[in-house]
Amino acid sequence: MARRPHLMLRTKITAVVVAAAALAMTLAAVMSYRGVSDLVGEEMERGLEDRTHTVHTLVSAGLAPPPRRGIADQVVSERGTVRRLTPSGPEIPVSAAALEVARTGKGGHLEDLVVDGTEYGVLTRPLPRGGAVMVAQSYEGAARVDDAFLWRVTGTTAAALAVSALLSWFVVGRVLRPVRRLARTTAHITATRDLTTELPPAGPDEVGQLTRSFASMLNALRRSRDQQQRLVQDASHELRTPLTSVRGSAELLQRGRGRLAAEDEEQILSTLVTETAALDDLVRELVELATDRYTDEPPATVDLAVLAEDTALRHRTRTGRTITVTTDDPLPVRARPRALQRCVDNLLNNAVKFSPADTPVVLHVEGCRLSVRDRGPGIDPADREAVFDRFYRGARTQSTPGSGLGLAIVHDSVTADGGTVFAGAAEGGGAEVGLTLPAAGPAPYAPVVGRRLRKHVPQARRIRE
Repeated sequence: MARRPHLMLRTKITAVVVAAAALAMTLAAVMSYRGVSDLVGEEMERGLEDRTHTVHTLVSAGLAPPPRRGIADQVVSERGTVRRLTPSGPEIPVSAAALEVARTGKGGHLEDLVVDGTEYGVLTRPLPRGGAVMVAQSYEGAARVDDAFLWRVTGTTAAALAVSALLSWFVVGRVLRPVRRLARTTAHITATRDLTTELPPAGPDEVGQLTRSFASMLNALRRSRDQQQRLVQDASHELRTPLTSVRGSAELLQRGRGRLAAEDEEQILSTLVTETAALDDLVRELVELATDRYTDEPPATVDLAVLAEDTALRHRTRTGRTITVTTDDPLPVRARPRALQRCVDNLLNNAVKFSPADTPVVLHVEGCRLSVRDRGPGIDPADREAVFDRFYRGARTQSTPGSGLGLAIVHDSVTADGGTVFAGAAEGGGAEVGLTLPAAGPAPYAPVVGRRLRKHVPQARRIRE
């Protein structure tokens, strides 16, 4: 059976904490052990020197030193003859260095010797009347202290590690409790697809930040699903009318085959062509609105004035309409270039569609604001916000062909880039619809939209004049 993910994470974190504690404790134990060993060694050396000084003084005075456990005292003559001062202790071998001290009567010598399996520290000092005194001190006591300290440190470290592991397991469990709650909630959402499920409360720590991030993502998913559902409902409603018209016209042609007058057939076929074209436009705009082909397009610095000239030139060529571009201290903006190009195209398409053929359309750029003014029927004050809703058609434009998605696409694209849209009345009659985008900032920029129109800038200036 697979282990639960939160237990695996808990185990890993506990293992890391215990490993860090083990490393710190081991290092502290080793340093303490070395420090105590050095201290014991220094104490042993001082004790050997004190004993040697005492024996040296007593022997010089012709007295015998008192016996002491673990200590062997002896006198070495210049010829190497040994006289033991502590008969119960072992006889210490006389090394060449110790014999040299006895023969010359100068200096001193400290060495370690093993006698009968026991290690001794031996200190040799010369006597005033010749020869030398040798004092040997057993290291058995120091070894016992050393071993006892080592076992105690090892046992204490092991016990501390066990307590550390136990405390870490419980503490990490408490720390990960919000993560477990969040994991259970997200698993419930995944299994039930219920995006209305509330997430656990978010605290001020990193886990709380993670919870808030999940909440933001969940809200975005809710909005996305709601938008998709509304889009499907609105699309089904809008598609029903042209499809019904197409089906009715086709059934009429089928039933009246060969019996309809030529002008009636022509009218029915014209209706079929018109409704099919409307369906094609509606489906195309629905696909653009649903997929947002420019979502992954990176933002760039865009010159609104050059973009306006480019768009106006293309629409003049395609429609033959008079489209004028005016500017007032234009500023570069930050947006997705192709998405912004599509927005300006939709604004001009609306203006051309809803204004009389003999009236001009003005594209005005002021700072980071771009607007399109026409001489059409205008927009009622009550409809100025609703015109950006999907499939919305005002009372004055119900009979005009169109899907009602153009301005909705503009709204979604501009708001995605951090901008705003607006609609109002133009001076002299008609409507003014436009957008405002964030400025690109004072950094040097290179326009990425409308570059191919730079050779037409003189012509554009003449149009503005």
